[in-house]
Amino acid sequence: MRVLVTGGCGFIGSHLVRLLISKDYEVVNLDKLTYAGNPKNLADIENHPHYSFLQGDIVDREIVRTAMEGAEFVFNLAAESHVDRSIDNPEAFLETNFRGVYVLCETARSLPSPPRFVQVSTDEVYGSIEKGAFKESDPFSPSSPYAAAKAAGELLAFSYHKTYGLDVVATRGSNTYGPFQYPEKLIPFFVTEILEGRNVPLYGDGRQVRDWLYVEDHARAILHVATEGRSGEAYNIPGGNEKRNKELTLELLKILGVGEERIERVGDRPGHDRRYSVTGKKLAELGFERRMDFSEGIRYTVEWYRRNESWWRPLKEASKVFFERFYGALGRK
Repeated sequence: MRVLVTGGCGFIGSHLVRLLISKDYEVVNLDKLTYAGNPKNLADIENHPHYSFLQGDIVDREIVRTAMEGAEFVFNLAAESHVDRSIDNPEAFLETNFRGVYVLCETARSLPSPPRFVQVSTDEVYGSIEKGAFKESDPFSPSSPYAAAKAAGELLAFSYHKTYGLDVVATRGSNTYGPFQYPEKLIPFFVTEILEGRNVPLYGDGRQVRDWLYVEDHARAILHVATEGRSGEAYNIPGGNEKRNKELTLELLKILGVGEERIERVGDRPGHDRRYSVTGKKLAELGFERRMDFSEGIRYTVEWYRRNESWWRPLKEASKVFFERFYGALGRK
């Protein structure tokens, strides 16, 4: 079965591509190769007979049609995804996360046999919740340009289901961690900062709560929704591991063998959501279960970054200017 994965050289996308190959799908990977798209993430399968790569932008109608023809599923993981960068430059997020979805949906509905369209979204579309957990029918209230662009893209995809009958499902995953995550996100950034002998910058009071989902479980859930989900429905993917940012930071420092003195306080992120939490009841009703225990997953992830300095060090250098400017603006001490 032929499938298209957009953004397959990214963090979650590369794990999904590898999973699909293991399940004997024929995978076409369309990726623009922005700073976060790294072909090295798929070096182990780049010559696999069921894998092919196309470099291109999802707003380019011609290459999208070439990549999509004959596909039975389209998994859209192509996205600008870092909140801090969306605060710094919102326009790029609107282009990929909204206009890109439009081009993909238009192309899909124009094909003689339209594929099932799987829009990979985020729990950040809901915004913050003080108590309880968001269910899929709750309204969106995004706080950052990133989350707003993802919400807009998902709403657009579902409008194609309602208006044109396009077969659409969506996933809303919680904070994801694991190997091959670009080292601008909290866990790999903190781990690599410590490994390089620097302190780690903790936003505000560090009491923001996030729910952590191991990347291979996230990829499995996306595929499960693609094959088992009901058309026109969205499915949350919780991690089942809520942690305050400071609590998570202290756990990382302990694994790395350093103390709390390595934490630096910085001013809080503008519009920083306090707590994310989603219910996974609908996904569980489809028969999905997570496999990775957090304590095992986080230790494995830290050790992966220890062993793969040659992978992350060039990426850290590429982001150095951005982070020096951004954390400087927040008043890193």
